[in-house]
Amino acid sequence: MDLWLIGIGTGNPEHVTLEAQRALRDAALILIPHKGPDKSDLAELRHRIIADARTTAPVVAFDYPTRDPSIPYKDRVRAWHDEIARRWQATIAEAKPGGPVALLVWGDPSLYDSTLRIASRLAPAPTLRILPGITALQALTAAHGITFNTLAGAVTVTTGRRLRDHGWPEGAETVAVMLDGECSFQTLAHRDLVIWWGAYLGMEEQILDHGPLAEAGPRIIAARAAARADHGWIMDTYILRPRGLS
Repeated sequence: MDLWLIGIGTGNPEHVTLEAQRALRDAALILIPHKGPDKSDLAELRHRIIADARTTAPVVAFDYPTRDPSIPYKDRVRAWHDEIARRWQATIAEAKPGGPVALLVWGDPSLYDSTLRIASRLAPAPTLRILPGITALQALTAAHGITFNTLAGAVTVTTGRRLRDHGWPEGAETVAVMLDGECSFQTLAHRDLVIWWGAYLGMEEQILDHGPLAEAGPRIIAARAAARADHGWIMDTYILRPRGLS
């Protein structure tokens, strides 16, 4: 089976590449996750992207499982990936496509999504084709009009969980934080930092804030909570850098 993982950006249909649109037209089946009524706008956005591509491929939804919070984090994620893979397999088997199967993935599936790990669980192993999309980090730096790194400087990309558990990465200059549902920047002992934050990047609902962490942090925590309550979900990311570096 040919499985195409199509990066669709961070929420702006105009970020979908011509290559991605062509792949959607050439696909034999398009899988769409159904994540419940609270996230119906995410499904609607995927359907809009599919409609813009003018594809005739059948579109089939599958119910997205939830994680079991009662088991340790890594075991929880592995079990979740196992179940998603089973649902992909069952949906594809029932649809019996005569060609490539396409999945629309937020951003770039190789950078901050688990789609590749889930795909590796399929049997027999599919032939993968990955079409990159605009990542959250690209969208964030563009929205704020900043460089990703300082002059000749390195960037550490990490998760909110690691920031909470291990603090500021040793020797880091610029830190990009993803998958952070708990505003983990507030746990840092290193406070003389500047933050650039964005939520719903590329979408009409986009929210941005930046400034010294001590000042912007409380604003971001409040804005994030309000937006999550309004929409039922939120996707955000941020970059941290010691004050004075550029």
